[in-house]
Amino acid sequence: MARQGIMSVTVFHGDVCLGEAEVLPSTKSPSFQFPKNEIRITQISPPSERCPPLSVLQTISPFSVRCKIQAKSAANDSPISRFYLSCLQEFKTAFMVIGDEELHLVAMLSKGEKFPCFWCCSVRAGLYNSCLGMLNLRCLAIVFDLDETLIVANTMKSFEDRIEALSRRIHSENDPLKVSGMSAELKRYIEDKEMLKQYAESDTVLDNGKLIGVQNEQVPLLHGGLEPIKRPVIRLPERNIVLTRVNPEIRDTSVFVKLRPAWEDLRSYLTAKGRKRFEVFVCTMAERDYALEIWRLLDPESNLISSNQLLDRIVCVKSGSRKSLCHVFRDANCHPKMAMVIDDRLQVWEDRDQPRVHVVPAFTPYYAPQAEMANTVPVLCVARNVACNVRGGFFKEFDEILLRRVFELCYENEIPDLPCAPDVGDYLMSEAYLVAEPVQRQTQATQGIPSDDDGSLNRAPANSESLPLLPSFLLISVLHEIGRRCDSKVEFRSVTGSSKDLHFTIEVLFSSEKIGIGMGRTRKEAQLQAAENALRNLASGYLSFISPNVEVAKPNNISIESENGFLEEYIDTTLDKSSKNELLPSSSLIGQLEQSDKSERLSSVLSGIKDLCLERKNLIFQEVPLASTSCREYCFQVELAGKVLGRGVGISKDRAKLLAAEEALKYLKARSEVQRHKQQNPCGS
Repeated sequence: MARQGIMSVTVFHGDVCLGEAEVLPSTKSPSFQFPKNEIRITQISPPSERCPPLSVLQTISPFSVRCKIQAKSAANDSPISRFYLSCLQEFKTAFMVIGDEELHLVAMLSKGEKFPCFWCCSVRAGLYNSCLGMLNLRCLAIVFDLDETLIVANTMKSFEDRIEALSRRIHSENDPLKVSGMSAELKRYIEDKEMLKQYAESDTVLDNGKLIGVQNEQVPLLHGGLEPIKRPVIRLPERNIVLTRVNPEIRDTSVFVKLRPAWEDLRSYLTAKGRKRFEVFVCTMAERDYALEIWRLLDPESNLISSNQLLDRIVCVKSGSRKSLCHVFRDANCHPKMAMVIDDRLQVWEDRDQPRVHVVPAFTPYYAPQAEMANTVPVLCVARNVACNVRGGFFKEFDEILLRRVFELCYENEIPDLPCAPDVGDYLMSEAYLVAEPVQRQTQATQGIPSDDDGSLNRAPANSESLPLLPSFLLISVLHEIGRRCDSKVEFRSVTGSSKDLHFTIEVLFSSEKIGIGMGRTRKEAQLQAAENALRNLASGYLSFISPNVEVAKPNNISIESENGFLEEYIDTTLDKSSKNELLPSSSLIGQLEQSDKSERLSSVLSGIKDLCLERKNLIFQEVPLASTSCREYCFQVELAGKVLGRGVGISKDRAKLLAAEEALKYLKARSEVQRHKQQNPCGS
């Protein structure tokens, strides 16, 4: 050993000796050493098109540098020098497998050393190659639940059970309003049961007076299959209905399936123009044969999951167990940090995975058929926009922060100098307020039907003047969006209820001012009512405050890849003029939102921006021409060191500058908060 703590090793590629090197263990792995003091390289990773190896390793195995390695020979024609240059120029690594771990040698540039130098990083076996391909393609993973998320399915037995249970409830109910609601639901079950019965018995159905027969659809041949299977299927696309048979030979396995509206929109986004934006997986508590057939109905051309991937990517979890992304990716085909989940329930997922779950309201076509189509933005279109925003945010951070910092690193840097990597959970946090599952169903208040989940009665809010066009599952999210835009904290606080019948009371605080209160038999019911009342009090002031920003979110030169989502457009288009006039604002908060002196606001905002910037360079306001022919609006963007931090459009130049500066300040605050959180939890996944 030349110096204390430095060990000598021999480097081999297979059986070929490349030369001698010195190893310096990292401070995080001071006792690390290679077996027999040999580095036996067994494999070379594929060349990377756009991602240097260290950026990939930091994303999937953060701060995992085990040691530094420096060759003893600097001769350009030595085997280890040629090997080093090949890895450096082609963005590839050399690695050895030890148990379930891979040790990757990453070629590093040096400030002063003339010898080939490497960092050695550890990662789960197989994970590097899988994630390398995804990162090069700017692709993430998405995991779908099936039942009540994408579809609702019934057999003859389940139809009969539901019909019997509903009939008993109707006979014991005295409230005419409740009886009316349950009777309508019962009628829908009976009609679809009769159609399923006709299909099971005769392979035909009568739809609007037209007799429709089955079409035999070939099932992909899975591993171990001897002969292709054909299933008798009837598709009614205009009604989002499919009838199929899980076992073609057994008529009792016939299933009536309702597909959730807008599935085609979401599916098209995932693979638009043949470019895969997400690798698709399924995690369900259903039986395997059933799950495979349901997914075939959803993806008949195998565009999302190829036939040879089905058995690996459709993961079935035992009922009562919790779902886990580690289990979904048990074959090291993705890292949980690069995956988002679409599910109608949150608590079925492991705690560590919940920040990566986008919760959708349960699909209830029998219980509340009008709820799905009552929203201007269908549930799965919201999910599509969420996925778009998550992917855009993840790779914006990957490209603009992680890659830039990685290119600046050299052999002499230390582990703390590594930049934090993006995490899908960072970009789903704004959706965390949609997860009080199961979400309040819109028709429960009007039909008075008890919840299937806790047996409690979901009553209509005391103030019946609700927000008629805003979906219930968005109320809390919209409220937090207002708080974000106003740099004000929104809090939900439990208080002691005064009613014996309503057990929970929730207050909403906006910058410590109480703006809404709600009561209910369940916490989620009280929280939803409180959010609705609070939003009503804020609505007019908020809408006037954000109206210029709505147009900023929709410039002509921004593609769908960088959209900010549906929320701003949704609020502006769904609340018509009469609805806005009916929503009574809080006068004190309107004053807070408008803020009388624009010059003072701009000065304060610019001061805040400079406090958050490490660069001691001047801010530049650059006027940007608008595509619109209107001469009444101006557009300005804030630039710092050549980087655009924010953009604003207003009816005056001062207004546009102010909005641009405020957007820049919010961006910098959010980025600062994310970095602070990651620094406090550097190893969190």
